Amino acid sequence: MIRREGDRMLVSGRVTLATVGSLLDSGLNQVRDGVRVVDLAEVAELDSSLVAVVLAWLREARRFDRTLELANPPQGFSTLAQLYGIGDLLPVAEQPQ
Repeated sequence: MIRREGDRMLVSGRVTLATVGSLLDSGLNQVRDGVRVVDLAEVAELDSSLVAVVLAWLREARRFDRTLELANPPQGFSTLAQLYGIGDLLPVAEQPQ
């Protein structure tokens, strides 16, 4: 599920192969509408589909010449990103101190 709070898109629940199709389209619409941050703190379950959908959202932001940052990536997401060799390419937002 995706909800919007200002320029922040909050992703929650399961992001797996079974759910990613609707999340992809909804997220692309949010990116087109000016979202600047994708917050993953409420993702309860994930697989590599989350990595794929985040990359699609990043490509869409770039297509519109916008920046998009990731906030609160779950450990599983970070592990998958490192495994695929893209961890250093993802724009993770700085955590407030």
